[in-house]
Amino acid sequence: MIRLACLFLLLSLQSVMAEDLPAQFRVEGVAADDVLNIRAEPRASSARVGALGPYTTDVEVLALSANGRWGRIGIPEGNGWVAMRYLARQPLPEGQVIPRPLSCLGTEPFWRIGLLRRGDEFQRMGEDRADLEPVAETAGEDGYQAELSAADGTNYRLEVTRGQCSDGMSDREFGWSARLSLRGTQGPETLAGCCTLDHRQGE
Repeated sequence: MIRLACLFLLLSLQSVMAEDLPAQFRVEGVAADDVLNIRAEPRASSARVGALGPYTTDVEVLALSANGRWGRIGIPEGNGWVAMRYLARQPLPEGQVIPRPLSCLGTEPFWRIGLLRRGDEFQRMGEDRADLEPVAETAGEDGYQAELSAADGTNYRLEVTRGQCSDGMSDREFGWSARLSLRGTQGPETLAGCCTLDHRQGE
């Protein structure tokens, strides 16, 4: 009976955590001279496709394996799996609404917006980077919204929604979709893309 109760509790915790993903984690419990292996499949015998250092932060976990022991993360070539026992959830800093770094990108045209710890920015291929000033940020059940402005008077409204997203260029699965609305001297424009909280994309 106790085992059954523990099983239900474990499944309940996994369900709550899964509904709150993607989210940022940090590597914990890995020796200073060791690494946390990234596997092709959620099992220790699977092929190694990469590694995370012992002090890595901002690791974005997209989903959990059926048993909750492995977390699916992004890698440049696609996705991989890491053991959750070596990851600890990162809390948001006090007063912060949207996790940072958050990086969204799209194609046709190629563009990128970054909500970074060093500051917010937008860039389109072939154009200079625009530094952005945050105006407002809100969080909801399915994602985040941000209002930003640039020095040239352009206003940016970023809507980030939790859900599977593909950039159309790689096999990588993203955990967020983005809708970016711009209003400036060239008139209104709407761009679509995918987002990540991953440390390798956000800085």
